[in-house]
Amino acid sequence: MTAVEMGDNLPMSCRLSVLVQTPAHSGLSGPLTYLSDEALPPGTLVRVPLGTRETLGVVWDTPPSLEPERPSDTASLYAARHITGPLSEAGQLPVLSAAWRQLVGFAARYYQRGLGEVALAALPPQLRALDGAQMARRLAKRSIAISKSTETPSDASVLESAPTSGALLLSAEQQQVLQTIEESPGPFLLFGATGSGKTEVYLQAVQRILELDPLAQVLVMVPEINLTPQLEQRFRQRFEPTWGEQSVVSLHSGMTPAQRLKAWLAAHTGAARMVLGTRMAIFASMPHLQLIVVDEEHDPSYKQQEGARYSARDLAVYRAQNEGIKVILGSATPSLESWHHSRPANEGGRYQRLHMPSRVGTGAQLPTVRRVDMGRQPKGAVISPPLLQAIQERIARGEQVMVFLNRRGYAPVLFCADCGWKSECPHCSAFRVFHKIDRSLRCHHCGFSQPVPKACPDCGNLDIASLGRGTEKIEEHLQALLQTQRKPNGQPIQMVRIDADTTKIKGSLEAQLAQVHDAEVDVLVGTQMIAKGHDFRRVTLVAVVNADSALFSSDFRAPERLFALLMQAGGRAGRDAAFLAKQGSQAELWVQTDHPTHPLFEALKTHDYPAFAEAQLKERQEAGMPPFTFQALVRAEARTQAVAQSFLNAASAAGAELAGAEQVFRFSAVPMSLQRVANVERAQMLLESTSRSALQAFLTAWQATLHSTRALPEHKGLIRWAVDVDPQAI
Repeated sequence: MTAVEMGDNLPMSCRLSVLVQTPAHSGLSGPLTYLSDEALPPGTLVRVPLGTRETLGVVWDTPPSLEPERPSDTASLYAARHITGPLSEAGQLPVLSAAWRQLVGFAARYYQRGLGEVALAALPPQLRALDGAQMARRLAKRSIAISKSTETPSDASVLESAPTSGALLLSAEQQQVLQTIEESPGPFLLFGATGSGKTEVYLQAVQRILELDPLAQVLVMVPEINLTPQLEQRFRQRFEPTWGEQSVVSLHSGMTPAQRLKAWLAAHTGAARMVLGTRMAIFASMPHLQLIVVDEEHDPSYKQQEGARYSARDLAVYRAQNEGIKVILGSATPSLESWHHSRPANEGGRYQRLHMPSRVGTGAQLPTVRRVDMGRQPKGAVISPPLLQAIQERIARGEQVMVFLNRRGYAPVLFCADCGWKSECPHCSAFRVFHKIDRSLRCHHCGFSQPVPKACPDCGNLDIASLGRGTEKIEEHLQALLQTQRKPNGQPIQMVRIDADTTKIKGSLEAQLAQVHDAEVDVLVGTQMIAKGHDFRRVTLVAVVNADSALFSSDFRAPERLFALLMQAGGRAGRDAAFLAKQGSQAELWVQTDHPTHPLFEALKTHDYPAFAEAQLKERQEAGMPPFTFQALVRAEARTQAVAQSFLNAASAAGAELAGAEQVFRFSAVPMSLQRVANVERAQMLLESTSRSALQAFLTAWQATLHSTRALPEHKGLIRWAVDVDPQAI
């Protein structure tokens, strides 16, 4: 038999396009070619060799070649290697749907990242460590667990712990909103005051979707991990009795790898009817998705700040439109972009605005805003005398007070008045924060920590002072001011501080929040962790200690964020109208400021978000800023600032030759506001255009220029670079 005849009897191999997680700047951003003994449909998870290791891959949509692979005595014409095998047997694990693959493809194109990078990052990390046999065992266990859950009643303890039971009576505003959602295609911007019952609207909308379709799935997104458990509790209490224990799952980065895999499989196989999660949940594989809800849609946490810098809110709108389903964006203070998109359709609006201005409950009112001019208070006062008196009166009546300061630690800086020494971080262009609880100086950027020196390291002065204040210092100061204060029953008051330092231990946040809900706490001190989403029924006064820090920021989005944060914080007060009526109290938001007549506080006083938004949008239009223009940032990190800026400026100059470059204005490279982190210098360049499509076309064509510019000898010290489309901080 000839060699040709022997080759003709060999089995045919299919050529597959497979996405793997390759480094962002390796140049291997697209699918790689592998061989398989059988044709596998796009979306199949496979194990493939990559270099000297084996990794997870996703079969992609590029049409495979079905020509046979035959041995040759000459050098191989193809470098393709065989896949190790699919991650599961056919039919055991459904393929990733075409809609999911389209979402990944759009995110990779729009945010200028590699397809493999986005696709693999969207999958649970534990999938990468499983082989086919291990996956088969996981799926078998899952099938057993699902069958058992359908035979046994749901856990009564979960239901008993829920704050409410069953659907609530809807207000006229809620009924109108739900009717509009049913009858219109959307997208919807639900503009509802704090306490107006947006969550109940979400619950009712979800219930109606599930009742109409026995396979329907719903994705509900929240901005912060600490908001997920309480929302999950409400969903479980509402839906588990009808749809079973497996019907509600969470997806967020605080879960263990095993928990994330379990939740992902539940969503991917359709067993989970509802997925509650943070921004990462936008990539959840949900084959029967019918509704997406984005709560607190204005929150900057929806924008990823590492890797693929995507906006989960914007991807939610794209995913809904691509799959022909509905999406609800909810907020008491919508982002200016969403507010602009929800203008009337005849003015170019793309979203449908739904308005719920009233709080739920008879006689429920938004808190009265009281501004305290700190320029008229005693010198050095941290808590003004009028505010202290108001706090004491609330405690004496058995009500709760929330004190908000968005800065943790005891003081942001330690300094020596004799020589001018300050607690600078040796590795970052930032100060180390003084944490009194463990007597440490800690950098919140690189993590470098040292004990507080007993004397000034430079001159030996023993009198080192703190500058500024954080939540630790506010807590200590309030404890001193209220040490003689008593509850109505004569017991000493209880004070709790909730911030990133007090919630490090797993379960600590839930325990502290439970104390607040159970009325064991009289004064709650904290950062933005307590300012949004929480339903504190007995809080009647919210005090904002320092509201001026963002008034004069160089970031044009700072006023928008400050207004939203103050509105959200104030919204924690007076959420239970019946409790207020019983107490004979009125909900209040106290704001201490050195600029009480600032327009932002004028709008805050009347809770007039539309007026604030109109003024801000007018300023942005006159200045040519988003949403009237479109931006991208290119950030570079290098060993020296000179190399980082040189790389960006050289790439900008080379990009001038690209088609359409005249429609994109490229600013000169400048140091980032936090110039050095962990001994790495950082620079940035802003790109701006009045056309989104022109900016996207330029960025896509510019990728090759960035790669070639990096390879130049003069940029040897460059570590990495990244493109951030629609940046949220400049």
